[in-house]
Amino acid sequence: MIDVRHLTKRYGDTLAVDDISFQVGKGEILGFLGPNGAGKTTTMRILTCFMPPTAGAASVAGFDIFRQSLDVRRVIGYLPENVPLYADMRVGEFLEFRAHLKGIPRRRRAGRMREVMEMVGIADVRGRIIGHLSKGYRQRVGIAEALIHDPAVLILDEPTLGLDPNQIRQVRGLIKDLGRNYTILLSTHILPEVEAVCGRVIIIDHGRIVAMDTPAGLSQHLRGEGRLSLEARGPGAEIQAALERMDGVRAVRRRGNGVSTFSVEVEAGRDIREEIFGMMAARGWALREMRTETVSLEDIFVHITTREGETGE
Repeated sequence: MIDVRHLTKRYGDTLAVDDISFQVGKGEILGFLGPNGAGKTTTMRILTCFMPPTAGAASVAGFDIFRQSLDVRRVIGYLPENVPLYADMRVGEFLEFRAHLKGIPRRRRAGRMREVMEMVGIADVRGRIIGHLSKGYRQRVGIAEALIHDPAVLILDEPTLGLDPNQIRQVRGLIKDLGRNYTILLSTHILPEVEAVCGRVIIIDHGRIVAMDTPAGLSQHLRGEGRLSLEARGPGAEIQAALERMDGVRAVRRRGNGVSTFSVEVEAGRDIREEIFGMMAARGWALREMRTETVSLEDIFVHITTREGETGE
């Protein structure tokens, strides 16, 4: 549904998007992540035909962003970071106005408006003035506006920005439900949101794609060497030294003394849990807990973007 090929965007001497390529399949929810200034919003503005690229090509639902920009706009529903709403209009009036602008015939507007309002959970505020709604409801109105013309593709830029935890959960559930019927490109800084709803993730930094995989695949890639978390009672420095001397251990970090916690980095493919247990028992040190450390998407994001920034790659 979305096909991006060697897309590049320059602003004078600044390279905002640097030769990126990716595809989004029909019915897929793709998470688009990156630090501030990484090139996410620029990429989305190019895909929605708000600005042209400097080089490269892209198509949405088979329509070329250069030659068929009006067709691209017809098949895309776009929710920008700052949702453009008319605060003095009522919800129903606003959606009818937007449906008219998007070319929905009069005979179909009422039915489509009812359908969309039920879909996003705003039917009960149809007669309310938008400026009097909570932030969460205004965000839902923005999503309804993006859906009103029944697009094939939704591009959502920070859809939960500024919402409270309950509102975030509600909008996250809504996006997951929409993923059953729409192809979605989702940009967000709330990483648990990506883990919860996205089947695949792209991480962009300094205008370049630095990682692209499923959340589980990225986690496995970062795990690479493997990490164990230990809690033990005994002389912390001695335990750390003994762990560091074991075959397969690459590094050990310790916190505390008496009862200490250790993060043990292990070579890829090695499972040394039984050796650690035996070593601790032989020396009379109490091993209170040992588990494999889980790697969150936040760990992955920080690891990859920090590494890229340090190496300049």
